[in-house]
Amino acid sequence: MATKNMLHPRNQHRDGYDFVRLVADTPELEAFTISNPAGQTTIDFQDVGAVRMLNRALLKTHYGIDFWDIPANYLCPPIPGRVDYIHYLADLLACGNDQEIPRGPNIKALDIGTGASLVYPLTGQSEYGWHFTGTDIDPAAIKSAQQICQYNKLDITLRQQNIRENIFRGVIEPHDAFHVTLCNPPFHASVEKATKGTQRKWSNLGKGQSKKLNFGGQNAELWCPGGEIKFIARMVEQSTEFADQCLWFSSLVSKKDNLNPLHRILRKAKVADYKVVEMAQGQKTSRFIAWTYIKKSQRSLFLKGANKHNG
Repeated sequence: MATKNMLHPRNQHRDGYDFVRLVADTPELEAFTISNPAGQTTIDFQDVGAVRMLNRALLKTHYGIDFWDIPANYLCPPIPGRVDYIHYLADLLACGNDQEIPRGPNIKALDIGTGASLVYPLTGQSEYGWHFTGTDIDPAAIKSAQQICQYNKLDITLRQQNIRENIFRGVIEPHDAFHVTLCNPPFHASVEKATKGTQRKWSNLGKGQSKKLNFGGQNAELWCPGGEIKFIARMVEQSTEFADQCLWFSSLVSKKDNLNPLHRILRKAKVADYKVVEMAQGQKTSRFIAWTYIKKSQRSLFLKGANKHNG
């Protein structure tokens, strides 16, 4: 396939998908492969089953995950874009570590809304050896994530969030210290808007109207009252309570128009620093926002101190 040269330089998927290698490792994928008009091997990305099998193959070939599955109708995330977030977070941590990416299980990452797929802990642990804690409000998602961990004998901590309005409260414990948090927030304000957004996406791809949500997805994964901006605003508000327990808080921001109000919210929260990191996958541009309450002169100390804190 064509080179995806917009992906992060360390992203294993910059050169597209090597279907010969993927099918060799996961023979079940072959039944889902098709040829595009240029004669290249691909899959039908509107086929949820095909996308799920591709993810299973990618996780096995590139990240050493022997078993991966999710319940029906749960979000099936595109692996290359998700891994990009991890790589750019690694670069962010390197800024406070003499430009060296910190690796190994002493580096602690907190994944808010880890989902049934557990995609960020699986890829982040494989790439950098970090220890992940994943949280979710959906018991079925936590159960799926637990099964993935058990089958693959992975050391990933999973915590159930029991109060919908809470993000960090109830899951960050007094003894915790995290180097980074990450989140793919629900970006629609209602289920109706989630459905319209998906139909618009399929229309743009020339697929016409489709009642299927893109790659599946449960309500908690796709929408929340007030949408993305309200969710991230609540995240910033609650982050102040854990200012000395985390080096960098972060969240994906799907809508560029949300950046200006988020800048105002972060300034009001009196953060020490914040950054917007642009990412691109093919023609799609995405971004995440990261903020910290730790002064620049103290960040390398936090990296060392957090290791002791978690030891």
